Amino acid sequence: MSGVVVIRGGTVIDPASGLHARRDVVVRDGRVTEVSDAVGADTLADATVIPAANCLVLPGLIDMHVHLREPGYEYRETIETGTRAAVTGGFTAVACMANTNPVNDNAAVTEYIRERAQAAGLARVYPIGAVSKQLKGEELAEIGEMRRAGIVAVSDDGMPIMNGGLMRRALEYTAMFGLPVIVHEEDRLIAAEGVMNEGAMSLRLGLKGMPAAAEEAMIARDLTLLERTGGRVHVAHVSTAGAVELIRAAKQRGLPVTAEGAPHHFTLTEAAVEGYNTAAKMNPPLRTQRDVEAVRRGVADGTIDAIASDHAPHHRDEKEVEFDRALNGVVGLETTLPLALRLADEAKIPLDTIVAAMTINPARILGLPLGTLAVGADADITVVDPTRGWTVRASGFRSKGRSTPFEGMEMRGQAVVTMVSGRIVWRADA
Repeated sequence: MSGVVVIRGGTVIDPASGLHARRDVVVRDGRVTEVSDAVGADTLADATVIPAANCLVLPGLIDMHVHLREPGYEYRETIETGTRAAVTGGFTAVACMANTNPVNDNAAVTEYIRERAQAAGLARVYPIGAVSKQLKGEELAEIGEMRRAGIVAVSDDGMPIMNGGLMRRALEYTAMFGLPVIVHEEDRLIAAEGVMNEGAMSLRLGLKGMPAAAEEAMIARDLTLLERTGGRVHVAHVSTAGAVELIRAAKQRGLPVTAEGAPHHFTLTEAAVEGYNTAAKMNPPLRTQRDVEAVRRGVADGTIDAIASDHAPHHRDEKEVEFDRALNGVVGLETTLPLALRLADEAKIPLDTIVAAMTINPARILGLPLGTLAVGADADITVVDPTRGWTVRASGFRSKGRSTPFEGMEMRGQAVVTMVSGRIVWRADA
């Protein structure tokens, strides 16, 4: 391939630059060097041209909430398979949670993850460190040490921080480093070991229900602490109407809180659990249509800043069991983009808002120098064919994970080229 690449004739959407127009994008030496109406003939003569007519040309997509499972759970996923799934889905960067084995609660594990990602040579990987040692919620992890090793946030995701005193100290301490605390909001005493949304359906199926109050009570607590500490809170996988309203009101008060929505929470309701479908078991659980609509409105008005997959692969033996025993979590790196495009269409949300939620917004939340196609930026680029139709078949996923509630669903929209630092790491049909 030539040292110069021209992505020609696509619709460039770069919310960070306020650009939404047909443009040619020129890449040299791993950086964007020109975004123009028409590239000159002299440039084209020496360039590798990627035709992009009828395609969207976006800053590389960023997924700020994934579980890559390595180290320790390589039978579920590895950094190599997870990042291969990422670039196939159009993501050039992912931030991975700390619930590995050993837990990413120290610099050695952080450095290991970064080294494995570099060796894979696919998507960028940004480790998220644990809030507490061993995710036990008792003692703060070595946050400063991990920060120096390269973490971009802290989270005990998968484990709620039940100890309010620890949460307060985490907010105060991370404020010194400018790190957000990403919170899995679940009051386990209220949740009472529920395995799906609490309501008429859980009663009919004979399954323990998890009330919306379990999520909302913890958000209310953490917003109260946030108001008094000077830290930053990012609420992961918002799933209830009440949660959206709490975050919206906090933002109106000027609190430094951000939030993300997962595709399963703005696409599916608890009805997907019908038949004890463990592919629809996650935490927080799928909720009601009212909750789905609230999450959608949250994305539309910016209450929910980011769209993140919460990609959580498991081995089939951990999912294809009785519903009560099945582990929480579904894969999402390869289905998030078309579901986000569907959201834009169905909820009449401007594409610029959706693209911002998958590029510049997560970049800003995590403090990453990414998310734009401005001249001089790293050439992380996702080219999307928004009309390309395909059917979800988990057997064809690049991820090791196969548990998806979207199996058999007809999708529209797919990444056709994914480029990291000017290097093509995925090309459909190549």
